[in-house]
Amino acid sequence: MIQIKNIKKTFNPNTPQEVKALQNVSLVVQKGEYLVIIGANGSGKSTLLDVIAGNFLADEGSILLENQDVTQFADYQRSKWLARMFQNPLSGTASELTVLENFRIASLRTRKKGLKLGIDADFREEVFEKIKLLGLGLEQKINQPIGSLSGGQRQSLTLAMALMDTSKILLMDEPTSALDPKSAQMIMEKSAEFIQNFQLTALLVTHDLRDAQQYGNRLIEMKNGNINRDIAESKKNLSAQEIFGWFSEKE
Repeated sequence: MIQIKNIKKTFNPNTPQEVKALQNVSLVVQKGEYLVIIGANGSGKSTLLDVIAGNFLADEGSILLENQDVTQFADYQRSKWLARMFQNPLSGTASELTVLENFRIASLRTRKKGLKLGIDADFREEVFEKIKLLGLGLEQKINQPIGSLSGGQRQSLTLAMALMDTSKILLMDEPTSALDPKSAQMIMEKSAEFIQNFQLTALLVTHDLRDAQQYGNRLIEMKNGNINRDIAESKKNLSAQEIFGWFSEKE
């Protein structure tokens, strides 16, 4: 569960460049919920994910992950609860390291730091089985540098890495924006499958209104640093055209 209460975040305060990115935002995301977040550029949706992840500390308010107050925790201190997929497929991986070595780094976020973790046969088999779930044959490239793979392949492996530790919350910040349409569709379908099968709590920020309509069981529209709409039960009845119409509404 994610509990956000009265969060405020301002960049460049008291200057001509001041931006009130989040204004008194409160939100509860239940365990196993798949929340999709949309909004125009500058609406605060990516900042909200960054504040949850600890990339930025909130100016005011509180954040609880699984009932633990993490408001003042740095990003690495929150990795016990969180896994993340970024816009750039390379952002969540180390290009020069092999697929196996990248999975070892992902696992070290929450497991006991033993020297043997990631180099024994059991760990290798665990990684092999997790990658095999993708159904892309990437388990055969476990010793290949991850930077040599395509963007879609790297993003798929980032998704599989989220299953390597105790993290139960998956943050996805426009994970398909840098991918070709076929790879983007594959990532969205696999993400939805993993979220359901492994009972993850997921937050997806997207500009793709078709994905916003198709995926998730709850939809939030952000506007001027606030939550403008919050739709759950009736989301399944929304059309992409109706969602598109929200962006043409006058202030």
